[in-house]
Amino acid sequence: MRITLLGAGHIGQTVARWLAATGDYRVTVVDRDPAALARLGEDGIDTRVADTGDARALATVLRGQDAVLNALPYHLAVTVATQAREAGCHYFDLTEDVAATRAIQQLAEGARTAFMPQCGLAPGFIGIVAHHLAQGFDELHDIKMRVGALPAFPTNALKYNLTWSVDGLINEYCHPCEAIRDGQRIEVLPLEGLEHFSLDGTEYEAFNTSGGLGTLCETLAGRVRTLDYKSVRYPGHRELMRVLLEELQLKHDVENLKTILRRAVPSTMQDVVLVFVTVSGLKRGTLVQEVFARKIFADRSEAAPLSAIQITTAAGLCTALDLFREGRLPQHGFVRQEQVALPDFLANRFGRAYQQSRQVESIS
Repeated sequence: MRITLLGAGHIGQTVARWLAATGDYRVTVVDRDPAALARLGEDGIDTRVADTGDARALATVLRGQDAVLNALPYHLAVTVATQAREAGCHYFDLTEDVAATRAIQQLAEGARTAFMPQCGLAPGFIGIVAHHLAQGFDELHDIKMRVGALPAFPTNALKYNLTWSVDGLINEYCHPCEAIRDGQRIEVLPLEGLEHFSLDGTEYEAFNTSGGLGTLCETLAGRVRTLDYKSVRYPGHRELMRVLLEELQLKHDVENLKTILRRAVPSTMQDVVLVFVTVSGLKRGTLVQEVFARKIFADRSEAAPLSAIQITTAAGLCTALDLFREGRLPQHGFVRQEQVALPDFLANRFGRAYQQSRQVESIS
């Protein structure tokens, strides 16, 4: 299968190496940064320098390809998806942006090819888990989805390190969040809905952020009483971010905020991803709660270290493509994450990354 992968950042590099190693994919990685591509060229992976923000350049690199994997910043998603439709190739991405996903859904109407956005961790795997648990209930009451990509060793006042895209982080902190309350679809404010819980003896906080629900609000409309998604952080993080975004008004000066975060908040490869889903409702007349809780840790091997967010995000994108290639997903039109069966995901050669995680037994 001929694949063009757009973006040679941390996630793109991991995806390219994993897919190329299987022998089932002919991967060409496209980026505007020759230095980033050079690292992949050393591994024998085909690369190409191009302006990934230019529609004409994208049309050229997508011509004759079976599928495009978009690992670029979220604001380029619609441009890439549009060119994918023009080129007649299947489309997969990692976007958390709600508006971009809605636009891609419209592009997919009547298309001969498949469009599957949101193939990462959240949105992505978290929605697959929630939908799987929900199927076992006769009557759904509440679905709570919580995800955290956290430093293993927090040391600064924010209790946070940069583990993934700064663009994506700011996007989810600044845009309205979808939810269902009392059976009605609503929008709630980011950084609101603060809650605290402990897991494995560690204290956490969680609050509303945008995009993590994917398309579940639409899929479960009329079937669930309460549905929401919150990002997990260490206690105190949300209040400091609220000061930056609200009181200092940096949500209206996003480029300056990005510069501040990149300059002042160190990145780390030593992270942990927390996945926590609870579903409650009736089963054969009895009120029941089902829980899925996992921690995924970084791979700290000296030869090829990978952060937990690299592992979980790349696993989502690679598994979606793999299941599509095997015919386990629809082959045209808009494909939702919740159309992936959780057992199929976890049995996949890439999805097994989540099986190798540690199940969490205690929570309060």
